[in-house]
Amino acid sequence: MKSLIKSLKSLPSAGLLAFFLLSIAPVHADEGSKIAFVSSERVLRAAAPAKAAQIKIEAEFSKRDKDLQDLAARLKSTADKLDKDSAVMSESERIRRQRELSDMDKDFQRKQREFREDLNQRRNEELAIVLERSTKAIKQIAEAEKYDIVFQEGGVYVSPRIDITDKVLKLLNK
Repeated sequence: MKSLIKSLKSLPSAGLLAFFLLSIAPVHADEGSKIAFVSSERVLRAAAPAKAAQIKIEAEFSKRDKDLQDLAARLKSTADKLDKDSAVMSESERIRRQRELSDMDKDFQRKQREFREDLNQRRNEELAIVLERSTKAIKQIAEAEKYDIVFQEGGVYVSPRIDITDKVLKLLNK
């Protein structure tokens, strides 16, 4: 029993759930039982709504990304110039320019952090919309084709016979 518990703890949570569901299921499935699988990762990579969301996000954030790249280039240029000129400048001038460089770096770090946070938030919003549409498509296919259960992700092996990801993509890409 201890070895079973130890091996269960090493399973990923999705694997643990699948193991649990399979262990409480009857040993024989009804002859008419239908099980299917959908790869969410593939849906989020290949579905038209996911691709459209990615293009939308890139367009929305491209200006800020370019501004950050420009600021990074100015920061590097300023640091290089300070390194080059520091030998011939006065102590007070070198300290003043180091302080300016430090302030510039802090500004860059803050803007970069804000950019990442905003980008992640928008990406999560768009992915939630795609996942909602995906879930509706899966339910539509499951009801139309009378599946008893549809799994998403997980599993060490999934037979192509029960993988309905292509059907979901087809429905989403209409």
